[in-house]
Amino acid sequence: MSEKKPSQPQLPPISAIDTPSLRAYESWFEYPIRVQPHHTDYAGIVWHGSYIAWMEEARIECLRSIGIEFADLVALGCDLPVVELSIQYHRSVQLGMAVVVKTRMAEVTGVRINWDYAIASIDGQELYVTGKVTLVALDRERGKIMRQLPATFKDALAKVSVLPK
Repeated sequence: MSEKKPSQPQLPPISAIDTPSLRAYESWFEYPIRVQPHHTDYAGIVWHGSYIAWMEEARIECLRSIGIEFADLVALGCDLPVVELSIQYHRSVQLGMAVVVKTRMAEVTGVRINWDYAIASIDGQELYVTGKVTLVALDRERGKIMRQLPATFKDALAKVSVLPK
C-alpha cells in the first residue's frame, strides 16, 4: 500500500518575478561595489543588510558629488534620518562580484526627500535589487522635524533634481 504524499505548492520560477527594465536606470548616479567577505553570509551570498548600507553610501556620495558634505549638514544642525524604506530583491549577489548601486533623488516634498535605488551588474545586464528610501530633515538640537530645509542644502539639492529621471 503506497501512501500518497500531499503535493507541495510550487513557487514560480525566478524569471517570473516582475523586474523593471534596466534602461530606466541609465542616467542615475553610480556607485561601484566589490562584494567582500564581510558583506556576505556563511554561504557567500550578500546579507540583506549590506544592500541597505550600500544604498546609504551611494546616497552620501551622490550628495558629495553636488557639493553637499554630510558633516556640513551636521554642522548646520540638520540630520536626515530614514523614516521609510522598501526593498525588492530580484536576484542574489555573491562574494567577489562587482555591482553598481544606482541612485537618484526622486522627489522633495517639504522636508521629505525620496530616493530611488537599483543595484545592477556592472555591464547592466542583471538587476539584483531595487529600493526606495524617504528621509526627513531633523533639527538635531531640538530633535524635531524642521519646517523647511536649510537654504544652502535646498539650493544644492536643486542640482540633483534636474537630472533626467
